[in-house]
Amino acid sequence: MKNLLALCLIAAAPLVWADKPPAPIQTALGTVKGEVLEIKDVESYTYLRLKTQDGETWAAVNKAPVKNGAQVTIENVMVMSNFESKTLKKTFPKILFGTLGGNVDGTNADMAAAHAGLAKTKDDGDIHVAKASGANARTVAEIVTKAGELKDKPVLLRGKVVKYNPGIMGKNWVHLRDGTGSAADGSNDILVTTQSRTKVGDVVTAQGLVRANKDFGAGYAYKVLIEDATLKQ
Repeated sequence: MKNLLALCLIAAAPLVWADKPPAPIQTALGTVKGEVLEIKDVESYTYLRLKTQDGETWAAVNKAPVKNGAQVTIENVMVMSNFESKTLKKTFPKILFGTLGGNVDGTNADMAAAHAGLAKTKDDGDIHVAKASGANARTVAEIVTKAGELKDKPVLLRGKVVKYNPGIMGKNWVHLRDGTGSAADGSNDILVTTQSRTKVGDVVTAQGLVRANKDFGAGYAYKVLIEDATLKQ
């Protein structure tokens, strides 16, 4: 799977992968097989030190009940350099991100599932959330359509969480909608990155900085988003 941002990717919160975008993906390897020599579990992911035919390497997959000595296959592999995990307090000179092939104790650990489709959310039906009050209060549509004008400025936004992906590049990724804007041009939905936790269905007030034309690499680019936000219910 191309453009796999397995960072995991990951995080914000107890699971913190990196506090700035990592180096670009260098190589797509396809599949790597190896013996598990060491395991480090964090909230949602498992780091594995593997013995492969090309030597030892670290890999990261969705959390799975893997045991030392197990023979594993990592599929859809991408390689990243100088990847920092704050949770582990470790920088990996090289690490593999991918999908743990097959079932491990009944669990198919699909790394891609955690990160696919971040820019799109399904139709969540009618949403009507009152606009926040305050000096920098904006609606979703206002922020999206006035991204150039609001770039690098603080905003206050109240909306409903329609998608929540924790632990990606040192932050939690949240999609908010308030009923304004149009699905046709994407002005009804905005991405917010935050250290705060939430869940789908919550109505929250986000306070952060508007960023325009943000490119995180590996195919994850956004015309507008709100970064470094705090969320309050």
